[in-house]
Amino acid sequence: MGVDFPEWLNLAIRWLHLTAGIAWIGSSFYFVWLDLHLTPPKKGDASGEVWSVHGGGFYHNQKYQVAPAQMPDRLHWFKWEAYWTWISGFSLLVLVYYVGAQSFLIDPAKAVLSPWQGIAIGLASLVFGWIAYDRLCRSSIGASNQLLGICWFLCLLFAAFALNSVFTARGAYLHIGAIIGSVMVGNVFFVIIPNQKKVVADLIAGRTPDPALGAAAKQRSLHNNYMTLPVLFIMISHHYPMTYGAERPWLVLALLGLTGVAVRHVFNLRHREQSTGRAMAVAAVMALISVTYVSMEKGGTAAARAVSFAELQPLIVKHCATCHSATPSHPEFPVAPLGLKLDSYEQAKAAAPRIKAMTVDSEVMPLGNVSGMTKDERETIGAWIASGSPK
Repeated sequence: MGVDFPEWLNLAIRWLHLTAGIAWIGSSFYFVWLDLHLTPPKKGDASGEVWSVHGGGFYHNQKYQVAPAQMPDRLHWFKWEAYWTWISGFSLLVLVYYVGAQSFLIDPAKAVLSPWQGIAIGLASLVFGWIAYDRLCRSSIGASNQLLGICWFLCLLFAAFALNSVFTARGAYLHIGAIIGSVMVGNVFFVIIPNQKKVVADLIAGRTPDPALGAAAKQRSLHNNYMTLPVLFIMISHHYPMTYGAERPWLVLALLGLTGVAVRHVFNLRHREQSTGRAMAVAAVMALISVTYVSMEKGGTAAARAVSFAELQPLIVKHCATCHSATPSHPEFPVAPLGLKLDSYEQAKAAAPRIKAMTVDSEVMPLGNVSGMTKDERETIGAWIASGSPK
């Protein structure tokens, strides 16, 4: 009995990534909620406090703007949630998009790259993404969160456009997510935790901590809060080919990313007990624009001519049946991926929506387009499906 080790490893790492991400994002959302619900304390030297009830008990949280007068005996650090999210996410990037670069990352129709060249470009994008963001934060632009947000969005938009010009759309999407995730964990690793350690060291030494350390850490934490929903969308985007399969996937990514930022702002305003009407309207408009753009773009892709299965079948044999068959001939697939078999008309008709999503809408299949499927052939498949998949 053989064990499909790569698939089990993929599952284990993906499960870890999801678990660590929930822990990190959950704590991030909670602390933003906590910070925005603080009220002046009735006594003591804390800068704010909040009472809450959960799980049958009452909780009394207090915040010290710089630091308490005395170090507590036990202090919990929120960092490993972030670190393990990045470690597992980067491991998935390597396992899927770097080990499988020829199939999942490189698009020869856009740029003729060797796997190592594609990997080098991907890794460089992560490094330069952090450098660009960190430099913006440390420049005069960083004094305004709004201005910094605009500049950082434009940097990501440029990166999405550039990566989409050399990678598969799905590979480009995942790298933008990796850039954002790397920036978020970089904020924790390079700024938030070191600044907190300096504050603790000052307290132990009897020195007055520098308030700027806490202010810088809080700013980076706020940035992470607004980047969370866009990166979560990218994590699930590979399940929705109508997004990365658009004619301009970088534009769809930008629109949906802004939608996520607007939605997060709605929650933050609610936490402050401020009016959310305008922010909700912006979020709704951004979502509507995103859906409308993709729908209009896809509306004109279906060909009007009727196509029979007799015309379609040679295309299936040439481009699909190597993997999607009861007896695959592809060396890497001993069984049909996802159980999808296209040996008969009935199987092809039942799978028509999946074929359309992966072959026509997103052009993900064939993997790496190793069989050289042309635009005309994709339009023939789309026309067959649009005409009701006739026999």
